[in-house]
Amino acid sequence: MVAQTRTQGQSSPTKLRFKDKLVGKGLNTDALLKKLKALHHELAELDQEHVDVASLHSVRKELVNPSILLHKDRGVKAYAACCLADLLRLYAPDAPYTQNELRDIFQFFFRQLSTGLKGPDSPYYNEYFHLLESLSTVKSVVLVCDLPQGDDLMVDIFRDLFGLVRRDLAKKIELFMADILIALIDECQSLPSEVLEIIMAQFMDKNARMEQPAYRLAVQVCNATADKLQRHVCQYFTDIIVDQAREERYDEVQTAHNLIQQLNRACPSLLHNVVPQLEEELRVEQLQLRIMATQTLGEMFADKHGLDLVHKYPTTWTQWMARRNDKNVTVRLAWIEAMKGIILNLPEMRKETEVALISKTLDPDDKVRAALCKLIGQLDYETALHHLSVDVLQEIAGRGLDKKQSVRVEAFHAIGRLYSLAYPEIENNDPAAIQQFAWIPGKILRAASVTREVKAIAEEVLAEYILPLPSLPTSSSSKGGEVDDVAWTDRLLLTMRYLDEVSINTLYSFSNLKGVRPTLYEKFMNACVEHNGGVIDEDEEAVTERLDAAVKATAALFPDPHKAAEDLQTFAKLNEGRLYKLLKTCMDVQTDLKGLVKARSEFLRRVEQSSSTIVGTMSILLRRATLHIVNPSSIPTFIKRVQKGFEPSAVAYSQTQTQNLGQTFSMFVGAGAQAGSTEPEGRAQHAAYAAQLLLTYVSKHCPALYKAHIGEFAKAIADERNARLVEVCLHALAAAAAWDAKVAPTDKRTVERVMRFVMESNARHAKFAARLIACMRNSEELCGEVVESIADGLADAGPEKLVAHIAVLAQLALRAPEAFEQKSDVVVAFLVKQVLISSSNDEQEETQMDTDEDWVEDTAMPLELRAKILALKVCRNRCLAHADSETALEIAQPVIRMFSTVLQHDGSFSANARDSPQTKSRLRLQAATSLLHLAAVQKYAPEVAKYFVAIALTIQDPVYQVRVIFLNKLVSLLSKSKLPVQYNVIPFLSVHDPEEDVKSKAKAYVTFALRAVPKAVRLARFEYAFIRLLHLLAHHPDFKIEHEYLPDIAKYIQFYLDLVATNENVSLLYHLALKVKTVRDAESHNSSEV
Repeated sequence: MVAQTRTQGQSSPTKLRFKDKLVGKGLNTDALLKKLKALHHELAELDQEHVDVASLHSVRKELVNPSILLHKDRGVKAYAACCLADLLRLYAPDAPYTQNELRDIFQFFFRQLSTGLKGPDSPYYNEYFHLLESLSTVKSVVLVCDLPQGDDLMVDIFRDLFGLVRRDLAKKIELFMADILIALIDECQSLPSEVLEIIMAQFMDKNARMEQPAYRLAVQVCNATADKLQRHVCQYFTDIIVDQAREERYDEVQTAHNLIQQLNRACPSLLHNVVPQLEEELRVEQLQLRIMATQTLGEMFADKHGLDLVHKYPTTWTQWMARRNDKNVTVRLAWIEAMKGIILNLPEMRKETEVALISKTLDPDDKVRAALCKLIGQLDYETALHHLSVDVLQEIAGRGLDKKQSVRVEAFHAIGRLYSLAYPEIENNDPAAIQQFAWIPGKILRAASVTREVKAIAEEVLAEYILPLPSLPTSSSSKGGEVDDVAWTDRLLLTMRYLDEVSINTLYSFSNLKGVRPTLYEKFMNACVEHNGGVIDEDEEAVTERLDAAVKATAALFPDPHKAAEDLQTFAKLNEGRLYKLLKTCMDVQTDLKGLVKARSEFLRRVEQSSSTIVGTMSILLRRATLHIVNPSSIPTFIKRVQKGFEPSAVAYSQTQTQNLGQTFSMFVGAGAQAGSTEPEGRAQHAAYAAQLLLTYVSKHCPALYKAHIGEFAKAIADERNARLVEVCLHALAAAAAWDAKVAPTDKRTVERVMRFVMESNARHAKFAARLIACMRNSEELCGEVVESIADGLADAGPEKLVAHIAVLAQLALRAPEAFEQKSDVVVAFLVKQVLISSSNDEQEETQMDTDEDWVEDTAMPLELRAKILALKVCRNRCLAHADSETALEIAQPVIRMFSTVLQHDGSFSANARDSPQTKSRLRLQAATSLLHLAAVQKYAPEVAKYFVAIALTIQDPVYQVRVIFLNKLVSLLSKSKLPVQYNVIPFLSVHDPEEDVKSKAKAYVTFALRAVPKAVRLARFEYAFIRLLHLLAHHPDFKIEHEYLPDIAKYIQFYLDLVATNENVSLLYHLALKVKTVRDAESHNSSEV
């Protein structure tokens, strides 16, 4: 094999074939252009590795001749620039020019690009493209870094390219520019400050987006050179912030912080040296710097790179979190505002952030607490569901009782809005939504009874977010423009599913169903109409006085009575007939949902146009005067929901069941589950029960709603298999007939069905059927027939039917006394001897109720006990029915004595009776409440007063249920001013009650009554009653004159004074207490313990 030399097989260097002269006299532009083009094409084809650079010397010198570099023709300069770029490529890594020549060449390059590169259609576009590509790939531009005045040239290059990129050129050109700038930054020994300023300027616009070429180029360059730029960027911000803060030019400092936020979004790696600087700013004394640093770091931690930042700078995170306790409220507010992004984008730190958020609910400044509540209210549903715990939401809800109005408003609006957002998912039975948000209405309703101010906010939130009226649909969105009253009603029923007894009762009060009509608000409107804007024909003074009185009485119920009074007077002065008509429509109980929504909307719109300052007051008036929760349009849906509900037991709703609503709901669900029911069936049970509660409440307090639905109720009672449906419909028919006898059903089939219910063994059905026949057209005949039939069959009736018969007699004794008196002797004798006295010693009852429990609920009550209680009601109702007759006292005295005997023997009719504890507690309660009812009758009051001490001591009964039900009945009668004044002292005996809610209810009544009643009434009911309280205490069984017993008695007096005594009446109370010593006790023969 022949040996080869080392160079064998390698081609010899390629020499430039171009021999023409580029400089010389007589060379015109076209010829020069042609030569340059030829030279460019040849140079472009030459390979750097295989070129004979010696052959390039002649063109190298000629290309830098001023006659070419300064040539007037753009094409000549474009091709010359390409040739020079090619020469730099071929000579690399050594430059074939002096430093001054290189400076001129690079200036020449970028001058051509700046003036010539404008787009694909511009002349010599390909040449400029080639020039940029060469500079980008060969990196010859880095020679600039070693040139004299290279910094200035570098600044010009950055300025030129950032100006050039804005022309929206091809993506490749943008990449070439990025490569050039990146190469310059990487190779320079020190970065000129002007270069950094040019880069930073691209981030100054807050609205900068990646779609903008200059911004995109800057982001690309910064991310590629972050390691090199970090130190310079840090120094850049340090200089600005320190210098400008020293001069108190905080606008410039703010601009710098805004720039940091912009850089963090696009190039977070640039700021690694800036973050510690921001941390230091959190510690400085200058308030503005702390605020800006808090805002800036908050934005940075909330960014998509936030978790990396937390991990890399844990001390900065800790210091930033500590700003929640900054001594200045503005910093704390800035921290709160920044937390929205943290909650949303930093779920990994949720545990720590939630602890911080909860701590801020107790911040000493109300502006911070309000801002926190507002922040939570601004969250979207998904964030509130997944990024916050229930604990945080409940703490926010707790601020609804804050001492500051602004915080209360923000807190309730926040959780109300979140409930509104979550309702569709709660309706879809989403367990997560139910757990997170379903408790909110109950929380708001429970808080509503605390103060008038809280009540007003709770009403507003309830009406706006929890149970809003439907909006009026447009003609295109709903056929015929109808509102969806079914969905509106179902929302109420579903919301009630998660309410407890206290919340349900508050909801009832907000429904405006209960109350004497015309209401206070209707009287106000009538007074406005009568006043006629001050144009009064006769009796002007009296008319004006009536208006003033109506305004005063109405305004007293508003959170700000003074402003309310002014606004109501303003409304009266408007004297717009259309407003009066709309308001009357809104307040009319017969107005359906659509009519209410339309009238309300127009009313508020017109008020806004006439006097915008009173809109708030009139909105409150509308919420309190209209049926915006339960409406005539609700009734058909209520009936349908009761029809669809599954009734797990034969015993339907009763009064005491409402005291444990949650337990009752659970009972229904449990029974359904045992029967193999599905969730929809369980929901149907809940809806049915809630509908039953509401129908029962409407029947008791506003049966006028039923006027248009009598036919539906009459039809529903035909479904005798659904005991609950029959009960509520009979109750509704009876209530409607009692309200207006004209609406009582008259068709033969319905009357026969009702008469059958009266005689059957279901006590609830029989009770309401009896009420109904007492109001029918031929009631005397029907009632007489029923009484005679029952009286003849009492002795032979079985236990269940006996209870039903006595229930009927209890109703007819009150509502049809003439029919009852036909057989009263027989009935009363049987009840006393066979029901009340005889069975009380029955050993069978003892075995049935052999338990340590001292109370039995209605649902578990044995038939014998039910019969006794109903028998007592028969006696009581008979007395009430004859209150105006001449024989009233003759009938009532033995009954009152019987009730007092029951109280005297702790629930039995004799001292040696062997009644069970459950029987005795129920009979004590019934006797005490019956005596309260009789005391409300003026003719019976003196007779009942003989047993006042025994009645009063019922509030200290050993059984909790007896105490609380008795107090509720007492407060109900006292609130309506039906009882003599001495009964107002009974609530003060609750001071020693072991259950706080009993004492709270008593206290709430006294507090409300003192605030609501006129001064003269307050004097009679509470201040003069001080003597009666002292007298009652003197006859209290626990009263002893020994010293060790007196502190317990003193607590009663202290409780009274805490609630009643004021600076104005304390001298009167002292005088009354002294006067007691000067009188003799009428009930003590010898002396008085007082």
